[in-house]
Parts: sequence; C-alpha cells; structure tokens
Amino acid sequence: MNLGKRNYNKELLDSDNIPFEDIKKNMHELGIINTWLGGHKITIAAAKKLTADKKEITICEIGCGGGDNLAAIAKALSKDVSIKFIGIDIKQECIDFAKQDPNNSYIVEWITSDYRNVSFTKKPDIIFSSLFCHHFTEDILKEQLIWMKENSTIGFFINDLHRHLFAYYSIKLTTSIFSNSYLVKNDASLSVARGFKKIEWKNILFAAGINNYTIQWKWAFRHLILYMHERK
Repeated sequence: MNLGKRNYNKELLDSDNIPFEDIKKNMHELGIINTWLGGHKITIAAAKKLTADKKEITICEIGCGGGDNLAAIAKALSKDVSIKFIGIDIKQECIDFAKQDPNNSYIVEWITSDYRNVSFTKKPDIIFSSLFCHHFTEDILKEQLIWMKENSTIGFFINDLHRHLFAYYSIKLTTSIFSNSYLVKNDASLSVARGFKKIEWKNILFAAGINNYTIQWKWAFRHLILYMHERK
C-alpha cells in the first residue's frame, strides 16, 4: 500500500440506500472506536479551548453521524457551560439513529441536510467536524473551511485522520478481528488512506484564505485543526 498520495475511492458509507440496521451497527462501532482510540478526547479538548470563559454557547457538528461526538462534549462540558447543540447530517438514517440514542436526549436541534444548504437564523458559536473531511476532495474542503469560518462566531475545529502506514494496517487488522460491521471493515482503513498529511492541510487552509489557525498531531494518528476568529 502506497500512501504517498490520497486514495479517492468512495467509502461504502457514502453510498445510497444502506439498510438502517447496517447504519446502526456502523454508528455504534464508530462510537466505540472514537472512545478507545482517543477521538472523543481530542474533540472535548478542542471544545473546551473554544468555550473557555463562556457561560452560554451553541455548538454545531456537521457530518454528525450518530451524535457520539456531541454526546461526549455534553458529558464533559455541560456542568460548567450552558450549551445548545445542533447536529447536521445528510443521511436521514444517521439522524434517525441519533434521535433514538438516549445519550443524545439533550440535543436541541437535528437537521437532515447537506450542511451547505443550511441557513442559520442565529449562527452557532462553534462549528466542528470529526472524521468527516476525508470524505471530500481538496477543492470541496476549501469551500467547507470557508463555510465553517463564515458561519461561526468564535471559530471552528476539525478532528480527522493522519494518513500513515502504521495507522492503515493497525486499523485494518483491528477491525478485521473485532468488527461485526462490513461498513467498518471496509471503510476504516480506506478512511486512513483518504486522510491528510500536515502539509496537505496547510495547502488547503492557504487556498481557503485562513490564517489564524493551529494544527496539532494527536494520538492515535489524528490531526486537530483549530481556528479562532480574531477578536476585534
């Protein structure tokens, strides 16, 4: 496997007409992966940084899937901050799963839509995505970053995969042994192959005209991109 360049093969999850039971199993296992491999920890840390000293805040996730990232933020931050949550996903099956999960009872608003078609009455303070960006081409990502910047009042962050051989073969082996989802078995390693290296993120951010950002490498093979609007 040569990971010098991104793989652009389509993931099974991006297909249409996936049975709801298969979506449910996929969402459940992704939640477990995010918990055990540190994905939620990264998301929570970024949310804490952007919500520092705030008493009330609105957080929106695009490509929210089953809502496990929002649930993790709520569990970690809701005691200290009053948070309104918005979850956006293009797949009705993902939103249906998220609505059925008792851990998501606090979500104020679920939106089934392409995020680009969403018009906010009041812009959220923070917009974020997790394991979402690798589904797109660089040109679409440039527009996505611009959209996140223009529709947030405090800033945005991205938690996504670092393309690396160790990560690729590790998740391929792990899911082949422990996963019961054909979607996870196929898409987990492919997601890594579709991920980004740091220099590639810098090029995309430059193309989007975004300057006030940080990129940090996080275990296990993730990048955290965090952008904050300059205070006037």
